[in-house]
Amino acid sequence: MTTTTAAPARLSMTQVLVCGAAIVTLSMGIRHGFGLWLQPITMDRGWTRETFAFALAVQNLAWGLAGPFAGALADRFGAFKVLIVGSLLYSLGLVLMAVSTSGLAFTGSAGLLLGMAQSGTTYAVVYGVIGRNVAPEKRSWAMGVAAAAGSFGQFLMVPVENWLIGGFGWQSALFVLGCLALAIVPLAWGLKEPERAAGSAGQQSVAAALREAFAYPSFRWLMAGYFVCGFQVVFIGVHMPSYLKDHGLTPNVATTALALIGLFNVIGTYAAGSLGQRMPKKYILSTIYLLRSAAIVIFLAVPLTPWSVYVFSAVMGVLWLSTVPPTNAMVAQIFGVQYLSMLGGFVFLSHQIGSFLGVWLGGKFYDATGSYDVVWWIAVALGVFAALANLPVKERAIDRGLPAGAAAA
Repeated sequence: MTTTTAAPARLSMTQVLVCGAAIVTLSMGIRHGFGLWLQPITMDRGWTRETFAFALAVQNLAWGLAGPFAGALADRFGAFKVLIVGSLLYSLGLVLMAVSTSGLAFTGSAGLLLGMAQSGTTYAVVYGVIGRNVAPEKRSWAMGVAAAAGSFGQFLMVPVENWLIGGFGWQSALFVLGCLALAIVPLAWGLKEPERAAGSAGQQSVAAALREAFAYPSFRWLMAGYFVCGFQVVFIGVHMPSYLKDHGLTPNVATTALALIGLFNVIGTYAAGSLGQRMPKKYILSTIYLLRSAAIVIFLAVPLTPWSVYVFSAVMGVLWLSTVPPTNAMVAQIFGVQYLSMLGGFVFLSHQIGSFLGVWLGGKFYDATGSYDVVWWIAVALGVFAALANLPVKERAIDRGLPAGAAAA
């Protein structure tokens, strides 16, 4: 009689969480402040907002398109190598973003290059290591910790980036961030798994894993919901600073708003990860999306004041990236962890297609109408759709005819 058991953790959970959280803090913290560069860059270069928005839309799309490949490479060769390359691309992209003098060059640096860099330094790659080295009963919680770190990065980095822009100018601020992105290199050593753990042979081929996932309705529903997440958070993150300035509020209000989103999302993502250990994750996701739509409706209905902005930012902060732990934990729960980074990358691709449309349509409709109102209401409608889309998801491990426990190993 043959007994199948889950492979033991290769790295300590503490080491994985500390290094993984620090990497996500840097990678997500830097990118969350990009909206602060919209007005100084467009004014200095004489570009429209759509030019800037299109570059960041390309960034989000490139991040999504490169995500499955970065995830597959991390699953096969280990996250360490992918993180090193991602860190170098991140630094290079920020430097080139500072010196780009045409819309095309800016799209190539701030868009294509930084998008590829983020695919190799953020959640999908880090969550693959967490999935392989943290016990299933703690996996959702651990992913919540890593997501909370990304939120803390926003809270920490947005005021720093605003201070750098104000004190040294927008170009020098990007040079400083380029140096800071290189700190991911030493942190990546903490996620270096033994070769056997990173690329061990399994029961399933890459092609079979992809066929299985895309044929499974629950995977497609998760992708649909994550599309909405990307649309909402990137539209708000990039365009809300300019929206507030257009309505006469000071730049400090916008900076405080983004920082509050990051601060309160530390709470939201940690809570979502912890709740995912105790209740069905699909209900957590549905509630998050529905509450986002309600928060936007109330924000648009009440008079716009600094305090209404701060309350909205705190509420949205709780809901901001709190979709990340339940979504990725469900992918691991349904399909196992062998190809978690790759499958997580495909789910995130859907998120980034939504991000592309959110940031680009924000600029497009603003230039066409002088207002963001249409895109705000699109975000509301999509939130209701996502709340409904997550309800049919089946969270149980997919039946492959394997011994009990093999699918979730």
